[in-house]
Amino acid sequence: MSQFFQIHPVTPQKRLINQAVDILRRGGVIVYPTDSAYAIGCHLGDKQAADRIKRIRKLDDKHNFTLMCRDLSDIGVFAKVDNTQYRLLKTFTPGPYTFILDATSEVPRRLLHPKRKTIGMRVPDNAIVQALLAELGEPIMSSTLILPGEEDPMTDPEEIRDRLEHELDLIIDGGFCGLEATTVVNMTGQAPEVTRVGKGDPEPFRI
Repeated sequence: MSQFFQIHPVTPQKRLINQAVDILRRGGVIVYPTDSAYAIGCHLGDKQAADRIKRIRKLDDKHNFTLMCRDLSDIGVFAKVDNTQYRLLKTFTPGPYTFILDATSEVPRRLLHPKRKTIGMRVPDNAIVQALLAELGEPIMSSTLILPGEEDPMTDPEEIRDRLEHELDLIIDGGFCGLEATTVVNMTGQAPEVTRVGKGDPEPFRI
């Protein structure tokens, strides 16, 4: 049965953040709020935890996982970014966007798209996630919390607990954080391509 933390969305309690990070480091799967919707995540290096997320969401090997990053310095470690891409990322982060980029060798192979060797990268504008990332010191491997057969992400922490408490190690209640998933922008081609319209304004990437 999962633990349930209520964390202040503006001034996260350090004690609870430290406990949440300890759960991540010990291989836990957590649900937490972002600036678009609730996400499910685990430690970047934990294969068993990643496999649990795949089971919960019924994901196949073609799913592009997202690395939730504190800032652009993390993105530079895990993705190949040229000057033009960097300027775009700087303009639109933090924010409700997921950027698909070519991955570096720092990304575990099992997290990559099997054919394209790409990875989703995201810098969220949310105090709870930023506190988690600062304490953890590395990205969280994440996916939007959309359950099998549903199109929209889960938004109510109490409903998440009712439906998933036996499959998770921690649910962080950070209040209402939105009804939409992120806007996804594929930046691996010659020009950015919007592949999913979500909370982030897609117009700046429609060239």
